[in-house]
Amino acid sequence: MTTNSDDQVQWNLRAMMSAAGMFQTTDLRGPLQKQGVVLSREQVFRLVTKTPDRLNMTVLAALCRIFSCTPNDLIEIRAVATSAKRRANAIGPTKASIGELRPIPARLHRPAEPNG
Repeated sequence: MTTNSDDQVQWNLRAMMSAAGMFQTTDLRGPLQKQGVVLSREQVFRLVTKTPDRLNMTVLAALCRIFSCTPNDLIEIRAVATSAKRRANAIGPTKASIGELRPIPARLHRPAEPNG
């Protein structure tokens, strides 16, 4: 299991492989090829050891078929609220929040009516 730097996504491919008795990254190449997905040894290594930033749907579907699982078993989304809190704290106390803003009344000036 690996996580990205923000701890928002947990990639469980290594755990799924271990549960299936696959302990080397090259053990996944054959099953992927049987599913019609041809990846180099290096690509499979990166797929297993790092959380992918992008994932091809064909590869995801093949992994789900290989391990008889769902995408939720491979990918866990978590700690999303933490990012929103960090962004809110970045505003800081010196900047105005919406609670401090007040509307300004509009002044309407009608043009004078022509005499005549």
